[in-house]
Amino acid sequence: MRMRPFLLRLSTIATAVILTGLLGAGSLSAQPRPPMSLDRHGTGQIEDQPGYVPTPDEENLDPQFRHQVVFYRTTEEPGTVVVDTPNRFLYLVMGNNRAMRYGIGVGRDGFQWSGLLKISRKAEWPDWTPPPEMIERQPYLPRFMAGGPGNPLGARALYLGGTVYRLHGTNQPQTIGTAVSSGCFRLANNEIIDLYERVPVGTKVVVRQQPTL
Repeated sequence: MRMRPFLLRLSTIATAVILTGLLGAGSLSAQPRPPMSLDRHGTGQIEDQPGYVPTPDEENLDPQFRHQVVFYRTTEEPGTVVVDTPNRFLYLVMGNNRAMRYGIGVGRDGFQWSGLLKISRKAEWPDWTPPPEMIERQPYLPRFMAGGPGNPLGARALYLGGTVYRLHGTNQPQTIGTAVSSGCFRLANNEIIDLYERVPVGTKVVVRQQPTL
């Protein structure tokens, strides 16, 4: 029996709706897509939000990104900070194959780097002066912002050598575990406060691009 065109169209629409529902539920999806935070332009890239103060719920990190003692084999001396960029973790070496691990946000594509530096200074609730190249990329940013809960550098900053890079807090805790920065490494405010208390000026910082074995 030949199906009428009108009924054929209804059948096609119904099939599409059913398939969409199954895919949304993950039944037919081979590789689930991770959640994506959209910026104000809807491009899928998270932009800085100077002045935004996160809620307590937003500051409540996924357990894997909260600081915790973990097994960690390394030849680095105790007290060394190791940044594992691919895995989005920072390790403070404790010795005896143990380290304090923190979840971090890292540089986006084109802004990642590796090297060995030392913490040159520390600051509580640091002021923020975006460099000219950042202003060029994001003209809406302020030219200067005093330290505080809405400051993108967050509660603490650990400055790396004479570079523009830092280990710092953030007013966007939802970006922990992602690659969105301009080369700095961000931690949630409670996490950077904990790290800040544990490491002195002069601490060796190793930034790695290859996965930690």
